[in-house]
Amino acid sequence: MEVVEVLHMNGGIGDSSYANNSLVQQKVISITKPITEQAITKLYCSTFPDNLRIADLGCSSGPNTFLVVSELIRTVNKICKKMGRNESPEFQVYFNDLPGNDFNNIFRLLPRLQENLKKQMGAGFGPCFFAGVPGSFYERLFATNSVHFIHSSYSLQWLSKVPELVETNKGNIYMASTSPPSVLKAYYEQFQRDFSQFLEYRAQEMVSGGRMVLTFLGRKSEDPTSKECCYIWELMAMVLNEMVLEGLIEEEKLDAFNIPQYTPSPAEVKFEVQKEGSFSIDRIDVSKVNWNAYVDNEYDPSDVFKERGYNVAKCMRAVTEPLLVNQFGEGIIDKVFRRYKVIVANCMAQEETNFYNVTVSMTKNE
Repeated sequence: MEVVEVLHMNGGIGDSSYANNSLVQQKVISITKPITEQAITKLYCSTFPDNLRIADLGCSSGPNTFLVVSELIRTVNKICKKMGRNESPEFQVYFNDLPGNDFNNIFRLLPRLQENLKKQMGAGFGPCFFAGVPGSFYERLFATNSVHFIHSSYSLQWLSKVPELVETNKGNIYMASTSPPSVLKAYYEQFQRDFSQFLEYRAQEMVSGGRMVLTFLGRKSEDPTSKECCYIWELMAMVLNEMVLEGLIEEEKLDAFNIPQYTPSPAEVKFEVQKEGSFSIDRIDVSKVNWNAYVDNEYDPSDVFKERGYNVAKCMRAVTEPLLVNQFGEGIIDKVFRRYKVIVANCMAQEETNFYNVTVSMTKNE
């Protein structure tokens, strides 16, 4: 499986689209907003660039795509007004994701975003320029010393490739307590290579003193097989193994299927940043959000009472369907997620279930 060609969220605005099933990601952006605002404030107040260049890596497509960028622009505009500056800087914003992302949907919505920003910011608001940048963030994306601020949320846990395994990860599709030690080692080493490469390329692209805020789907524990990060995949593996027993999926295809993801701990993120050496960590935080984004939902309280498992299954389908279709074919997808919904609901009825997020804010060294 070529991850660059296959990995993307479900496009469009349909029932299974990422655009309509990304409330968890929206909540994570809201939780980490103070960290992002602090970083952009320190950047702007220390450099005052005439042209502020911002990149959002792994932007996907949907309501969350513009959420962070809009807040960053608003924050800078407020600073300018507070300081009595008559004009805000020009803004150059880059939206990056893999080529399979639904960039057309982003471009369709851009005129509305620009109009809203002009109305909200008022007189003295500098022009905004937007560009799509398709490509892997494990490669070079921008010109040398050209970017001031980089943001990425819920993207860097995705690896550039499925780890090369020397043993079969039998019965599993991700790291699990029953995975051979060599599988855990292969996953961790792939994360190390990828994240180190990511940091090296961003260091080349960012100006001195540039800031970066990255949020990973991660874990608190140092155990890579902890339920904090692996449980949601273990439940998916249960469904797929059931379907193997029923002859709906070929066992060989399941044995060859592994999710290209690594959910790091804060210590692992910190170690790689310090080892690569181009950035200084300003802060690193861990937060959590319930699997069911409609719990304590500030957006639509009536949705709290929706069927257990339904929203989680839809969220996971929006994220994983392209990977599953590539490996098993389109014909099984509805069956997979009908079963997955039931298993997830049973699990959520018995215990607390959360996603854990690792957020690191850093500055490029002079």
